[in-house]
Amino acid sequence: MSVTTAITYEFPLNERIRVFIRLEQLFQQFSHFSQGSTVADKRAAIMVLLDIMSIFRRNDLKSEILKELDRNAKTLNKIANSQGVDADKLQDILDELALISKKLYAITGKVGINVMESDLFQSITQRSSIPGGTCSFDLPEYHYWLEQDEEIRVKDLQIWGSPFDDIRVAIDLILNFIRNSNASTTEVAQAGFYQFSLDRIQPYQLIKISIDKSIPCFAEISGGKHRCTIRFMTPASEGQRSAQSPDDIPFELTCCIF
Repeated sequence: MSVTTAITYEFPLNERIRVFIRLEQLFQQFSHFSQGSTVADKRAAIMVLLDIMSIFRRNDLKSEILKELDRNAKTLNKIANSQGVDADKLQDILDELALISKKLYAITGKVGINVMESDLFQSITQRSSIPGGTCSFDLPEYHYWLEQDEEIRVKDLQIWGSPFDDIRVAIDLILNFIRNSNASTTEVAQAGFYQFSLDRIQPYQLIKISIDKSIPCFAEISGGKHRCTIRFMTPASEGQRSAQSPDDIPFELTCCIF
């Protein structure tokens, strides 16, 4: 199944990976909207940045990421002398892990604390809980910034987003390792239903389901570290709720460890 002809659904098996994937999506959105030139783009970029800040307020992410990087490095070192391993490529990866870990250790205090505590962002945060609450009459300082030249707005967004750059690189590394840690298998969900057990000894972190775009179904995944259930559902139509497909659905299953 080609990547371009498939839809992939991911199901994280622990809270750490769940937060990492949420941040990955938010970082991608922030980059996208930051590059847009309209006021609407810049508003969207700021709202995404507020979501990123909110996650960092609630989590000790630097510590969690460093633990994951250290675990990855130990796992790679264990296979360093295995037959068929490209020693030079492996060393490049280990050097990359060591470099990003060093950068994260060098960060003092809470990540992005200066941005979080700025008066402008405090005001936007307070008003954004109100529908349409960041109009020009609500936040004239914000309106002033939105009307600045594009060069100024882009530079400011780069400055405000920069405290999270190393975190983003680390998360991309970790998720890339996990997603590519195991080969996929071809399975069939009988009448849209598939259930399987996971080896309790293996540290599974993520389940990936890929289904061909031509199949009019989406995957609902539930479960935990020991057992997962997949239901392939037909999308809701006018007057009808989504329902489990009565058809046998072929799909690709990847149980990611690392």
